[in-house]
Amino acid sequence: MTILQGITEDEIANYLANTPGFFERHAALLASVELANPHGQRAVSLQQRQMEMLRERIRGLERRIMDMIRHGQENAALADRLHQWTLSLMLVEQPADLPDLLLLDLQEQFLIPQAAMRLWDVAPPYESLAAAAPVSEDVRSFASSLTQPYCGANATFEAVQWLPEPAVIASLALIPLRRSLSAPAFGLLVLGSPDPTRYSADMGTEFLTRVGELASAASARLLPAAD
Repeated sequence: MTILQGITEDEIANYLANTPGFFERHAALLASVELANPHGQRAVSLQQRQMEMLRERIRGLERRIMDMIRHGQENAALADRLHQWTLSLMLVEQPADLPDLLLLDLQEQFLIPQAAMRLWDVAPPYESLAAAAPVSEDVRSFASSLTQPYCGANATFEAVQWLPEPAVIASLALIPLRRSLSAPAFGLLVLGSPDPTRYSADMGTEFLTRVGELASAASARLLPAAD
């Protein structure tokens, strides 16, 4: 926009940016400049506006710091609960007790409303366990196809029926159990919640992956010895 004899605002701004001594030679000008107040109708001086902008930036930084502190505390608490769950798995003496204790402590530590697990191709002494109940080939294939935990709405998954009250489940996580990343799955861990946002499709799965790795390592005690 032209404001004076063909001089544009951009030219004025460029001149001031490249002439740092201008305001030193015209110090009184700074005190007389007034700007619109974004928080009211009253005009404020340039210094006042700069102070307000600085306060806003400080408040923004304070909020970010508080968020970082809160997230750090939440992560520390989560890590502690994962540690406690790991200890409980390591202290199980009888392999046959693992499935029930694994699920019970997992639910208690992380406030999971419902959880279930199925294992297949277990060693003969454990074939009568509830966790070793037969599953379809579709479930086996689906579990082996998962490269990371599945999170999302409750669809027509066969595994949902393993939960105590499948009718109330709105979201769930399906976590494959395997000896290694390249090995086929030997089981599937199901976590369910009536809260549709508890396990959403866009959530991070790093924590659930760790849960799957620990559950896999513990449950491998029920499998035949690896070749």
